[in-house]
Amino acid sequence: MTFTVIGITDHPQPWFPPVVTDLIAAGRIFSGGRRHHEIVAPLLPPDAEWIDITVPLDDVFERYHDHVVVFASGDPLFFGFANTLRRHFPEADIKIFPTFNSLQLLAHRLLMSYHDMRIVSLTGRPWPELDRALIEHSSKIGVLTDRLHTPAAIAQHMLDYGYTDYCMHVGEHLGNPAKEKVTTLTLHEAAQRSFPMPNCIMLIRQLSDKGGYRSPFGIPDTSFALLDGREKMITKMPIRLLTLQALDLPSRQVLWDIGFCTGSVSIEARLQFPHLGIEAFEIRPECEAIIHENMRRHGAPGIQVHIGDFLQTDIVQLPRPDAVFIGGHGGQLKAIMHKVVPHLTDGGIIVMNSVVAPKVTTDSRQLWDEVCQELGLSQEPPLHIQLNDHHPITILKCKRK
Repeated sequence: MTFTVIGITDHPQPWFPPVVTDLIAAGRIFSGGRRHHEIVAPLLPPDAEWIDITVPLDDVFERYHDHVVVFASGDPLFFGFANTLRRHFPEADIKIFPTFNSLQLLAHRLLMSYHDMRIVSLTGRPWPELDRALIEHSSKIGVLTDRLHTPAAIAQHMLDYGYTDYCMHVGEHLGNPAKEKVTTLTLHEAAQRSFPMPNCIMLIRQLSDKGGYRSPFGIPDTSFALLDGREKMITKMPIRLLTLQALDLPSRQVLWDIGFCTGSVSIEARLQFPHLGIEAFEIRPECEAIIHENMRRHGAPGIQVHIGDFLQTDIVQLPRPDAVFIGGHGGQLKAIMHKVVPHLTDGGIIVMNSVVAPKVTTDSRQLWDEVCQELGLSQEPPLHIQLNDHHPITILKCKRK
């Protein structure tokens, strides 16, 4: 198999250098999206066979043979179809003739440098990479959109989580002289507008704007919405930071927070380590509204919330954790650990905070020691903390060998 991948813009009459026009003239099998076909159809040989790129891609790839000339948007290696071809046909000979991608064109229209632009693709992808860029307060973010992640949806998502200190530039039909348009708006304006496809956006942080939440290192306990106003139903800030340290989160990829209650641990982890994927579990249905309120208050999108009994929750399809915090177990510590450990990656860590309280009949520390032995987990020395005159806390940590 050999492929020639040619990048095009939205221009209805594309210009190609002679080497590319010769390749098109000599081609027989061509492929691309339907919009690409509309643009290049007048340039194809009379006997050309066209293969639409549609899902499922396996059906498309079965029709590919010999030499295929593929048309793709912009630079085919920039979140483009050439990367897909390389994965599916690792032995194929691939030649690429790129043009400017849409975000480059938008930067050109704005006369704006783009060497420092943070690139995020939401085309067929979920929110996490945009969320990470926002949490890290990136000053210039280029975003590739789709019909679900529209400029209006992106603007509303940012407003929901307090990232109001950005303006939005929207580029429509870039490369098409008759339809091309660039619009600059506030997020509130963008949230009320619709834009024709294809489009892309650039988000510019306004450093002089006082909007937007900026989290401290260690979020004050008083800034969280609480369960029934009960101050004891939250992992206190100093303990929370020590817990995150015990979880070794800078080198981890997926955190499970079991028994999140207010969500303070998940939210602190999300803000301090925005590369993490976080799955948060809680049995009490009233906590769902609380964690979402706290996520909005603190600008912490991207935490996946699961409500219901953890022991009855289907976790097979969830990303495997390499860090687990057990914030509450309702007397089911052993059962929870037996369910978690088979999904824990090798070298994965589990952390639990044990409180010695007079009314507790079964010491959670004893249960912890027993279940770690049962599961063959290696324990690290416990850390004993007492913040005030109330019950001391022991931070327990174990690792899967």
